[in-house]
Amino acid sequence: MTPQVWIPLIVQGLVPPLWMAWTLVGPRPTRVGWLTHVLALGALLLATGLAGLWLALPLGLLWIWAALWVVTAVVGWRRIGPESRTWPSRTWATRIGVYARAALAVVLLAGAGRALAGRIPIDEPRVVELSFPLSTGVFLVANGGANTTVNAHVHTLDPTPRYRQYRGQSYAVDLVAVGGWGSRLEGLQPADPASYAIFGTPVVAPCSGVVVRARDDLADLPVPERDREHMAGNHVILRCDDAWIVLGHLMEGSVLVEPGAEVRVGSEIARVGNNGNTDEPHLHIHAQTPGTAAEPLSGEPLPMRIDGRWLVRNQRVAVPVPPAP
Repeated sequence: MTPQVWIPLIVQGLVPPLWMAWTLVGPRPTRVGWLTHVLALGALLLATGLAGLWLALPLGLLWIWAALWVVTAVVGWRRIGPESRTWPSRTWATRIGVYARAALAVVLLAGAGRALAGRIPIDEPRVVELSFPLSTGVFLVANGGANTTVNAHVHTLDPTPRYRQYRGQSYAVDLVAVGGWGSRLEGLQPADPASYAIFGTPVVAPCSGVVVRARDDLADLPVPERDREHMAGNHVILRCDDAWIVLGHLMEGSVLVEPGAEVRVGSEIARVGNNGNTDEPHLHIHAQTPGTAAEPLSGEPLPMRIDGRWLVRNQRVAVPVPPAP
């Protein structure tokens, strides 16, 4: 398993229940000890809920932990009893845990605050209005927002030459599909991209415009292999008004449009694949000013609203089945 899988499994799946169990069955805490337990665990749940990437585990698990956190706080307080001390004894051995939990709570709350800041729409004079680029299903935003805490793409805003040719994707959104229990796949990290719910999902034009570029000759890769030589993988670039809309990581052989073709919003243009710089199937979409023939992703990034929404990590978007004609 890659770190993208085992780290969330530990931080989101194992740490909360073990922490709650220790609070309930461990040594009887002092009042301050109880408070730091509750605050630090609550801060962990808040930070992972806002900033954590809920791909290895379903997002619904967070609500179960939140409910159990309330139970833990109440039961833990009742364990203290009127005869318990307010502070632990005056030795570092007994107080260091209190100080460590308090410090951890501060760090986690700071991370949660930064994640909240990333949910504030980008303040730029121009925002591109798009329709949702995927057909029927329930989709989770894996990357999206105004800072690197919630959107890994934002790091390419760095003005150094290293990121110049990819700068246009700085406000990109990554989308995955989820099933009935909130899971996006079968298993923990299967190599077959077809095991992921979004693989093969039809991609539809998010705006009416003209096809600038189209490519679909790159093979879909087993998970988690990446192709860093072709960052966008198979992709389509649309010119809608004076903006370029880039849709990346498309299935090999699935692109239905050619450069120069006109497309209408909602028309199918390809299917989701797994190629380029990606470690699992998803759809990448971003808006930018026009790039160059040599560096098509080098335009200036443009913020997007999709169906009127500013999409941020861990938001869900449900696309209903269209009514029968």
